[in-house]
Amino acid sequence: MTTTNTFSVHILDKEYQVACPEEQQAELITSARYLDKQMRAIRNSGKVIGLERIAVMAALNISHELLQASEQDGAIAQPRAPEDLDHKALEGLQRKIDDAMYQLRQLEIS
Repeated sequence: MTTTNTFSVHILDKEYQVACPEEQQAELITSARYLDKQMRAIRNSGKVIGLERIAVMAALNISHELLQASEQDGAIAQPRAPEDLDHKALEGLQRKIDDAMYQLRQLEIS
């Protein structure tokens, strides 16, 4: 049985509590470190101001890297028909994105 725990990750000197299955903790930490590195590089370039914008630029860069890696592996997924989508999973992802964006806005305000 999978146990979900809450783990702390640090991104741009801020601590975030993230729910994650215990067996995926190492991957969560690695992902958080990679995101932190990407966001720091963007912030340090001085070209992007604001935590939310830095986060969006990092997400775009990471997505681009993922797509390039997928193309090299020949593993580009074909779009699914709307009836094949897992709507509950999509709603869950949307909630996580909304929560993260809300937290980022709160950090920019304070």
